[in-house]
Amino acid sequence: MRVGGLDAALRAFLPVTRIIDSANSWIGKRLAWLVIAAVLVSAVNAVVRKIFDTSSNAFLELQWVLFSVVFLLCSPWTLLVNEHIRIDIVNNLLPQWLRNTIDAIGHAFFLLPLTVVMVLTGVPFFLVSYAQNEQSLNAGGLPQWPSKGLIMIAFALMFAQGLSELVKRVAIMRGLIPDPHAERKSSLESEAEELIGAIERH
Repeated sequence: MRVGGLDAALRAFLPVTRIIDSANSWIGKRLAWLVIAAVLVSAVNAVVRKIFDTSSNAFLELQWVLFSVVFLLCSPWTLLVNEHIRIDIVNNLLPQWLRNTIDAIGHAFFLLPLTVVMVLTGVPFFLVSYAQNEQSLNAGGLPQWPSKGLIMIAFALMFAQGLSELVKRVAIMRGLIPDPHAERKSSLESEAEELIGAIERH
């Protein structure tokens, strides 16, 4: 594809990236609150077990399901806000053009292929479980097929977000849009600076 054609294709797809970003941001911000629900369920289960010497496998498994929802369905939002795991100390020493190149290669050749594989294998994984109405192996546990459905949904959302990030990264490298994370510090950097500041003040 000629450079002009590439730029035109990027400009045409940028509005789609804004839709993807908005959708995953909306999902992530709302489902993140399920962390509190998981903590409450865990606390209630622990109190009941200690006081009444009883427990429920359904409540135990509900904790895992809630955590899985947050971990899986909030991951695209994490990628969007650039808070995914990376070696920040090394990454920050690299020039911006190299960081952009690494991100583009990582999205194109690692993230997107992985999400495609996980969706293609996750769909039949869920369908078989749903057809069998698969239940927990533990007495009184929860059905298993809803949890397995999370896998294909989460990786479908991650595929969309990965594609959005790839388009935006290439557009940034082409000078079509500004880098929204250029001046933004990671949470790890911010925490380190706050810690150093607190030590210096005392």
